[in-house]
Amino acid sequence: MASLKIKKGDRVIVLAGRDKGKQGEVIEMRPKEGRAVVRGVNVVRKHQRQTAKDEGGIVSKEAAIQLSNLALEDPKDGKPTRVGFKFLDNGKKVRFAKRSGEVIPEKAQ
Repeated sequence: MASLKIKKGDRVIVLAGRDKGKQGEVIEMRPKEGRAVVRGVNVVRKHQRQTAKDEGGIVSKEAAIQLSNLALEDPKDGKPTRVGFKFLDNGKKVRFAKRSGEVIPEKAQ
């Protein structure tokens, strides 16, 4: 399996579409679809049927957004950056921001 450039828990910036410029945290990745769900971005209103545990009605929830419309937020200055991979001296493969050269910290999943 190839390493993904964007992972769950990353802070991303939307590059295109209705929510261009918005920032949020990735809450779900869908690698087979090439999409991600980002908190507070691409919010849609959905008609929800009532269930035993949930009330019915019209609910707002985040829909998936294409990965090509997202860019990782640079850990140094908070601007959009591309992602590269490199190996550290100890042989560990890490992601780094091409804009600043900073290593992107891994989130505890």
